[in-house]
Amino acid sequence: MGIGETIRSAVYFVLAGLCEIGGGYLIWLWLREGKSPAYALGGAVVLVLYGIIPTFQPAHFGRVYAAYGGVFIILSILWGWKVDGIVPDRFDLIGGIVALVGVVIIMYWPRS
Repeated sequence: MGIGETIRSAVYFVLAGLCEIGGGYLIWLWLREGKSPAYALGGAVVLVLYGIIPTFQPAHFGRVYAAYGGVFIILSILWGWKVDGIVPDRFDLIGGIVALVGVVIIMYWPRS
């Protein structure tokens, strides 16, 4: 996998993660915070995009979703920090780094 394809793949992971977390958050706001049903509709649309974006990845389904789990961990920590104001502690950071290493191994490690 060349550098351009690797960068494109990483961008797809980030976009998918933002769609999954953002869509879920909109539905959370509707159900838990009493926001308008428009939040639920918006969340549903964004979650559908989450389902579409990974199809652009260069690897097969199982590998993409296994690696995506690590990306989701990192993005969830960042979301909690920036949106909910929960500062990650050292264990969050260590776990995020371990997850990121897993993503790199699963998705980008050279295979013969």
